[in-house]
Amino acid sequence: MEQKKPTIVSGITATGQLTLGNYIGAIKNFIELQEDNNLIIFVANLHAITIPISKEELRNNIKNMIALYYACGLDPKKAIIFIQSDILEVTLLSHILLCNATVGELSRMTQFKDKSTKIKAENCTEFIPTGLLTYPALMAADILLYDADLVPVGKDQKQHIELTRNIAKRMNNRYQQDLFKIPTDFIPPIGGKIMDLQNPTKKMSKSSKDIKSFISLLDPCDVIRKKIRSAVTDSESKITYNPEKKPGVSNLLTIYAVLKKVSIETAVKEFVQQDYGQLKEQVAIAIIDTLEPLQIKYQKLMQYQTIDELIEAGATKAQAIANKKITKVKNIIGLNYKKK
Repeated sequence: MEQKKPTIVSGITATGQLTLGNYIGAIKNFIELQEDNNLIIFVANLHAITIPISKEELRNNIKNMIALYYACGLDPKKAIIFIQSDILEVTLLSHILLCNATVGELSRMTQFKDKSTKIKAENCTEFIPTGLLTYPALMAADILLYDADLVPVGKDQKQHIELTRNIAKRMNNRYQQDLFKIPTDFIPPIGGKIMDLQNPTKKMSKSSKDIKSFISLLDPCDVIRKKIRSAVTDSESKITYNPEKKPGVSNLLTIYAVLKKVSIETAVKEFVQQDYGQLKEQVAIAIIDTLEPLQIKYQKLMQYQTIDELIEAGATKAQAIANKKITKVKNIIGLNYKKK
């Protein structure tokens, strides 16, 4: 009997242009995972509105991200790719999960603490959007709606997966039913977290206001070279891998190793007799060699409007799974008053 393929679910928030960090930390892994798994990938536009964002920026981000998913190598024949808000069942399930979570659980989330503190500092008030607090329940709905076995996440999201597991187990016990599959997190062994080019002690973010801090997947070649040349390193000249003492150099080595498909050790050996300038030049070349083909595919998708058809087809596939799951949930917890 053929073994059932694991279901993997993940999404990227539509808060900015996709970056090299998104590609290495998430999308590159998606491409590999689609071969032997049931891969479900979405653009998380509902998550994007948990903090203020203009409608023009959000609209552009959504379509650009979907096009880049395909340009990077996600295959509609092997994966289900869609926009989060096209599947309204996720909002209903999110509310159901919120009713089975506690304020204490949500407020203990590290990301809530970090983001709420940052927002208070920026607006100089106590105004904190409720969406920041309820964000984990929506993330849990994204996962549980599609019966995920595995969820590829960065280290900063691992706490949210644990909360998802706790809520799922709680509801399974409450209703004495196999209501939700209990998911497991998956953290890539290398390249799971690419760091900020200007502050290599923090993660590269597409939401950063410093455009020199990240590489956009759509950055031209000359811009990529300038950003890598200005990347922060240190006052030494020795190229070694030590994320704590040499975070900038280690980040460049990680980028190079992942894109060239070599180990960190091999990358270090390649540059042992070279200086930081030479390292940066080779890192820039590796990035450009990776992104140029993607950019060409992206332009073709946007030019011929093929992307609209792909978006609709992906939503249809996701809708079929979501409708079946939410019907089961409504029946078991009693929301479907017609079901006895």
